[in-house]
Amino acid sequence: MTQPYHHGALRQALLDSAEAILNRDGIDALTLRAAAREAGVSHAAPAHHFRDLLGLLTELAASGFIRFRERLETEIAAAGPNPNSRLVGLGRGYVGFARAYPGLFRLMFRSERLNWSSPSLSQAGRAAFALLNQVDFGHAGQPDLTGPQALYLAMTRWSLIHGLSTLVIDGRLDGFVDLTEGADAETAIEEVLMRGLCPQQLMGSKPAK
Repeated sequence: MTQPYHHGALRQALLDSAEAILNRDGIDALTLRAAAREAGVSHAAPAHHFRDLLGLLTELAASGFIRFRERLETEIAAAGPNPNSRLVGLGRGYVGFARAYPGLFRLMFRSERLNWSSPSLSQAGRAAFALLNQVDFGHAGQPDLTGPQALYLAMTRWSLIHGLSTLVIDGRLDGFVDLTEGADAETAIEEVLMRGLCPQQLMGSKPAK
């Protein structure tokens, strides 16, 4: 059970409790009553802040996207000024967030369980996805893309990074890597990010800092 909440912090206590259940037991175990029980409050308490389970899940996903963007920004900044390194940093942050919060990560992309018309979720989600299409990433030696071409490039990046993240948290990558002598999962993740996001670089080289 999470720590008892302080007066005035019931909403955050319920969100924290919901996330704890989500990561520990999965989305099917998360109900308003379960969140209230985890937080140590009455089963009626969530109604003061969330109309129903959809509302709770939506606000939890919104908070997830805020932290998600912060994680991406941190990794991008740590990668330095080189565009290719920043792209790999973006991918590293994406995979890292998925590994750290697998339950929350899965919820954030479960459209049928969320209300995307909610301003908080819509704004947080758009802000996070905007990083996939930042102008200063670019591909070295290629002209800046605009309009549909920029969108297609962002979608390609997202497909690669999200697919890799899903394979990692589902445990599929480890099984695949184990079939190859001398390979390890961590190196495989870095190589996939570099080769997929920076195809113009020599295969097997590391992104320049």
